[in-house]
Amino acid sequence: MTNRLLAEWLELLEQRHPCEIDMGVERVATVWQRYKASQSLTGEVGKSKVITVAGTNGKGSCVASMQAILLANDYSVGSFTSPHFHTYNERICINGSPVADHVIVAAFESIEQLREEISLTYFEFNTLAALIIFSHSDLDMVLLEVGLGGRLDAANIINCDVAVLTSIDLDHQQWLGDTRTKIAKEKLGIARADRPLIIGEKNYPNGFDKLVQDTQAKPLWLGKDFDFTENNQSFSICPKGIKKDSDFITLDKLSNKGLLAVNKTLALQALVSVGFSLHANKCRSALNSVSVLGRQQRITFKSVPIILDVAHNPAAAAVLADKLRSEQGKTIAVASVLEDKDWPSMVSQLKSEVDNWHIAELTGISRAAKGQSLLKLLYNTGIEAVLSESVDQAFQSAVSEAGKTGKVVVFGSFHTVAKVLDFISMEVIGE
Repeated sequence: MTNRLLAEWLELLEQRHPCEIDMGVERVATVWQRYKASQSLTGEVGKSKVITVAGTNGKGSCVASMQAILLANDYSVGSFTSPHFHTYNERICINGSPVADHVIVAAFESIEQLREEISLTYFEFNTLAALIIFSHSDLDMVLLEVGLGGRLDAANIINCDVAVLTSIDLDHQQWLGDTRTKIAKEKLGIARADRPLIIGEKNYPNGFDKLVQDTQAKPLWLGKDFDFTENNQSFSICPKGIKKDSDFITLDKLSNKGLLAVNKTLALQALVSVGFSLHANKCRSALNSVSVLGRQQRITFKSVPIILDVAHNPAAAAVLADKLRSEQGKTIAVASVLEDKDWPSMVSQLKSEVDNWHIAELTGISRAAKGQSLLKLLYNTGIEAVLSESVDQAFQSAVSEAGKTGKVVVFGSFHTVAKVLDFISMEVIGE
């Protein structure tokens, strides 16, 4: 045992493993089996049902929607997501609340004792800690968000009861492959034979049907087996497998547009597929009120409307552009990205919806793209932009420029949105 604080543990884990990303499940699976044996644990994660969610975009909102539905229907739930915005504890929640530092530290200490010669990445430690905590929490459901891909992700050491695939687009090509077909194959690795696989992607890549067939799972396809319908005021979800008098759950369309509507539909279908008893009115209330930090999140700062979105790939940028297209007034963008992101394609998706650009480099982030490189691409595209020394400065400049008639959209990465949220919090505290 050690007397390390959580912050000290996290600093150690960030430095210890030679690779930030080291794909493969063998190391983490071995340590997990050692832990289960040491505690005489049975089942995958205690007695809990497990839903694992993979996809290029939409994982976070899908998990948040499932969590809201479960809590509204009086089920206990643990959720493991990444990354975090403010504190590490956000990654591991029980019944919607982040677990305490000492609980995570105790899990880390157990992992440290059992791993012996095995080196684990930061994310692998995270995953094991979540599983340890959940296995002792007597939960009805565990929700696992894949960190990267699916087949070789640490979360895939668990045989889930239901797998959810939200979307398939180009991102992380250096690890997952350079085509949507290759990426789909990696993400489908979370599916299990003879168990439900909820598919939210309608624009299938080449060979997708065969890839799904190879999993031997029981697929449920959005648009074929279940769907949602829309009108001007509302949209209605029609899951497969619930009683006739609850066939449709109608939600307010104003807060349930685009990708968010899709992911709420996937969330409800996944829970129905598990076999939980759900009440339509409780589901309706939960889905109408659920909000996801940093996903088309709307706030106001100094009387200026702010849209916060973690969009960090071309597909997510396209969804954000569609959102901005319906907005009134001038749009000022604040953006910073990681160096492995397709910045040119993101700009291409958004340039017609953004009036002015404020760019910054993500200080303190080793994988951050250089500010000058981001600026150069904009200039080469015929777009003038302002380069700031930090995201904070870029945001302040954008808010000033927006004035009384404009709005600010912040996007590019989780880090970008987190820095703006932190800045706003400090400004509010200082008032």
